[in-house]
Amino acid sequence: MRDLSRLATPGTPEELLVRRIDFDRLPRHVGVIMDGNGRWATAQGRPRVDGHREGVKAVRATVETCARLGIEVLTLYAFSVENWKRPRYEVWTLMNLLKEYLRREIDSLVENDIRLGVIGRWRDLDPSVVRAIEAALERSRDCRRMTLNVALNYSGRCEIVDACRRIVTDWAAGKRADIDEETIGRYLYTSGQPDLDLLVRTSGELRLSNFLLWQVAYSELWVTPTLWPDFRAKDLFEAIVDYQARDRRYGTVAEEGGEPAQERRPG
Repeated sequence: MRDLSRLATPGTPEELLVRRIDFDRLPRHVGVIMDGNGRWATAQGRPRVDGHREGVKAVRATVETCARLGIEVLTLYAFSVENWKRPRYEVWTLMNLLKEYLRREIDSLVENDIRLGVIGRWRDLDPSVVRAIEAALERSRDCRRMTLNVALNYSGRCEIVDACRRIVTDWAAGKRADIDEETIGRYLYTSGQPDLDLLVRTSGELRLSNFLLWQVAYSELWVTPTLWPDFRAKDLFEAIVDYQARDRRYGTVAEEGGEPAQERRPG
């Protein structure tokens, strides 16, 4: 039996939600568009960068909760290709927060058997950031409990473009294969990982923002008005309870007799 006390304090609203979760039907891959840091700071009368600093606490809580639940892959949208349009000081702060997070959290990630993955064109970042990422990737390379993907300098369209470029490069080298969905999947940043089951977006915005465009094809979307710095275990539990209440048919219909065709995957 799973020790629910490790997920929620007895008698709290969180515990009531945890008791509604079916641990045999958890999403394998959860993605989060972490939105609302700037609005959170503005509402507090504070600089936008303070919202990013507070958002680190939500990252820590979400990673910890997913690991305890038994989620296989968690992907966090940290910095998009489009985010370079933000003020220079804000971008500088985000990069320094990333380096600080890696420095402070890598020991905890390794101790809890969590493997770090970074997706996107992250090698184009400042050399100091690249070195910090490379060191963290090496430290956690043998961890197996959960994979934490951090999307950095990421774009869903760029990911598909990069996959096509690698396919063409391999073809030129004589490594040819039929071009189908399976082939393209092998060349994505998330190669070898399950497609997204549940996509969570904070701050109430109803858009994908160029995130995991290929992998999101059959995912369930859950949007909360909660701003990212305020996102905690209770919000994640609510998302999973809602996810498990849905009939995931993947284009099929319910079975005769009224039973829904739960968790059917295409192909």
